[in-house]
Amino acid sequence: MARVSLLNEESAAPELQERFRLMKEKGGRVLNLFKIMAHSTQVGYQFLRLGNAILFKGIIPPNLRELAILRVGLINKAIYEWTQHVPIALRAGVRQAQIDALSQWEHSTEFNDIEKAILRYTDEETKNVRVKDKTFAAVRAILSEEGIVELTTAIGYYGMVCRILETLQVELE
Repeated sequence: MARVSLLNEESAAPELQERFRLMKEKGGRVLNLFKIMAHSTQVGYQFLRLGNAILFKGIIPPNLRELAILRVGLINKAIYEWTQHVPIALRAGVRQAQIDALSQWEHSTEFNDIEKAILRYTDEETKNVRVKDKTFAAVRAILSEEGIVELTTAIGYYGMVCRILETLQVELE
């Protein structure tokens, strides 16, 4: 059971009610994570905006983004995050064999050099906050400066998501 209550949509602030309505109109659902974040109106609102920008308005190829997000969830042992993003990753072109091999990506033949560079960057940022110059250079050869900032932000954002989920013990829907 979550450590704080799940606000029902009607109890959320008006600006969050509007975001929740838009989610449902677009075929989505209001996840428990969002019901938790609704306790902090301004933070919750901006949290949703940033998440939507990363997922729907970014320039990073979706399969690379989802590999990074899944890896962050795996490193942080965030089952909720992992479970929510596996279907998104599959729709984005990540193969089930890659998902299955993600815990041992460095020794797997399921990942190409570009995917391995993204995963190495993800691991270093998630585990160490900083990335090695060699790791940065490998990603720099793949992504523009905009893409690097986006990837770094996505990894940090989903690290924060994992911390919220795990600290507040948010349960799957």
